[in-house]
Amino acid sequence: MGKDRGHDGMPSPSGPTWFVAGLAVVSGALGWAVMTGREGALPEAAVTNRPIEVRSDGYLSSGTCATCHPAQYATWFGSYHRSMTQVATPETVLADFDGVQVSAEHGGPMTLERRGDEFWAEFDDPDWDPTGAVPRRIARQVVMITGSHHQQVYWYPTGRDRLLGQLPAMYLIREERWISRPSAFLRPPEYAESETGRWNLSCVNCHATHGTGELEASLDGPPREWRASTTVAEFGIACEACHGPSELHREVNTNPLRRYWLHLTGRSDPTTVFPLGLESRLSSQVCGQCHSVWLGQTPSEGLAYRPGDDLTDTRDLVQPSREMGTPRMQEILAQAPTFVEDHFWPDGMVRVSGREYNGLIDSPCYLNAAEESERLSCLSCHTMHKTADDPRSIEEWADTHQVTSGMYGNGACLQCHATLGQTLTTHTRHEAESSGSSCYNCHMPYTSYGLLRAQRSHEISSPTVAATLETGRPNACNLCHLDRTLEWTSRYLEEWYGTPRPPLDADQQQIAASVLWSLSGDAGNRALTAWSMGWAPAQDASGTSWMLPYLGLGLDDPYDAVRFIAGRSLASLPGFADFSYDFLGSTEQRLEATAAAMATWRTLGGAGPRREAPLLLNANGLPRAVEWQRLLLLRDHRRVRLLE
Repeated sequence: MGKDRGHDGMPSPSGPTWFVAGLAVVSGALGWAVMTGREGALPEAAVTNRPIEVRSDGYLSSGTCATCHPAQYATWFGSYHRSMTQVATPETVLADFDGVQVSAEHGGPMTLERRGDEFWAEFDDPDWDPTGAVPRRIARQVVMITGSHHQQVYWYPTGRDRLLGQLPAMYLIREERWISRPSAFLRPPEYAESETGRWNLSCVNCHATHGTGELEASLDGPPREWRASTTVAEFGIACEACHGPSELHREVNTNPLRRYWLHLTGRSDPTTVFPLGLESRLSSQVCGQCHSVWLGQTPSEGLAYRPGDDLTDTRDLVQPSREMGTPRMQEILAQAPTFVEDHFWPDGMVRVSGREYNGLIDSPCYLNAAEESERLSCLSCHTMHKTADDPRSIEEWADTHQVTSGMYGNGACLQCHATLGQTLTTHTRHEAESSGSSCYNCHMPYTSYGLLRAQRSHEISSPTVAATLETGRPNACNLCHLDRTLEWTSRYLEEWYGTPRPPLDADQQQIAASVLWSLSGDAGNRALTAWSMGWAPAQDASGTSWMLPYLGLGLDDPYDAVRFIAGRSLASLPGFADFSYDFLGSTEQRLEATAAAMATWRTLGGAGPRREAPLLLNANGLPRAVEWQRLLLLRDHRRVRLLE
């Protein structure tokens, strides 16, 4: 650290810092006012119809941290971690509620209304009991929000203490539209389950800081009978989620002599946790407390993990790559037969977003480090606070996944693999500035799914066709070279890297892998392939003129999420920026949109004869119907329900 920074990377209390800290008290108080309510609103302690923030168990709030650490507070406040759960106010609600009617949702249409600073919705009760006397149609005030980057989910009071229900529709921020909640996830057609109590039981664990409170019901009973007394230390992922409870830290550091002594001696402060000062394994576990797959634990007494602890002592993590066939895994699957396939590929590689820790700890850069200081960690690439030398705005830093300055490109890998930087093109066999020379694209490809898009795998691996055949997981080469076959990939991997060539059937030798995934793959592979067709590096490597028939097929996919992704990728093709399509429209409307897209495509010249054989297009650039039909009959219709 520089000479003006304390032992924990925070500003030392010297010189102008006292003045800045004084200003921070005001800014922190203002931020706290925004988070806890508006002028004239009920004090937090007086609110009875939703979870509330309570100072307990040594937790104080990030507003307290702002007093001495204003720069860190400012970057955290601009992050999406901070706003993952918020009280519903005119400042936090992004959707239009002013007389809006949302159709195609659970039951009848949902009617939205703005009442001053309050947001109301009238809708069919998702937990309605037709045998009871309670009316099906209900009106509820929106009191809380989850999500602030891609989507916003809106929660309403159920009247059973602090138990929350969820509106049957959610809001897509970028698209500025409402969709049914099941449509926002990769789930089977007609899939539906109650979301009542979801926040109190599950979301509170990772979308808030130190959630506690009893859930008073049998989880086997109907949600309409549940009650909850949920409280949190703070809404959102706040300072104390990563640094631990701060009450003692504040108390002892009111003494300036102590602070100066720690600063001058360079000693650590045992009253707080500085993740960068932990060994790599423990620092990654600070992130892994949320970014991992673990068996459900109710927040009745608060989760026991504190930053700096060994996560495995208190969190029941699941890692199928190491546990397949064990008695524990057999017990898990006996209770939840689809648990593994809902989260992982068949070989145990995680396949859903938000669970990056599972990928990290199976990566060779984590497993094979000779020294702990050399072990890859989450903080090798990401930072929770934008540093002063980072030229990006806080908004840009947050939008780029809080990747540390200089680590967004190959710099992240070249920290350890410096020699590869000197012979990059010899290793990659691609031009230096091309997407094929990106370490990420080959070793962390887009094989995970979440938030209606493909996400990068966080298990560092090398592409092999054998893994694709064994697991069904697309490989990095064919996710970029969408117009090439598995045989083509296998041949080059053997020639360049000595990777063994597995036996391939006729289709795998002669038909582009993306075509096989689009026509005969399961819903997960269809989603990843459709997303890749809208990914600029894949479009550059493969061309786009041939993609329309496959994206057009996706416009009428049985899975809502696949249709959404196909429509978005189609709109990225030349000539389709203004293409009109509603992925939640009727079957007739979707087929009409597909026909219109094909007509536009033919007007633009179609695919032409370019490599028609592996792409199953005839000499006129149109689909070869017999081959298409044959592969469609082989489609994998297994149920896919990815739990991101």
